[in-house]
Amino acid sequence: ATLRSVFYISPTLQTTMGKRTRKVGITGKYGTRYGATLRKLLRKVEVSQHSTYRCAFCGKDSVKRTVVGIWSCGSCKKTIAGGAYSLSTASAVTVRSTIARLRKIQNEAP
Repeated sequence: ATLRSVFYISPTLQTTMGKRTRKVGITGKYGTRYGATLRKLLRKVEVSQHSTYRCAFCGKDSVKRTVVGIWSCGSCKKTIAGGAYSLSTASAVTVRSTIARLRKIQNEAP
């Protein structure tokens, strides 16, 4: 057997890449440091901060985080203030619904 035939890799094996992370996802860069529970919490934060959100002005999924709390739409170039890791926070949703409820009560009063 020649040296070439011993180390032959079929073309089908060359095109497939192995999975780099099975379950850790984006937090694979931290390796075994900081503990599994903290890495799981951090994974949720990092996935939400790097994802794109729907723009309330143009309706496209092109809002991305520029810096902490500042989100900008790549399509219509609007800049929005939001949460640190996601576009809207739970407290902002509560405030928005409370304001809408109070506005509705104010309009119904004579």
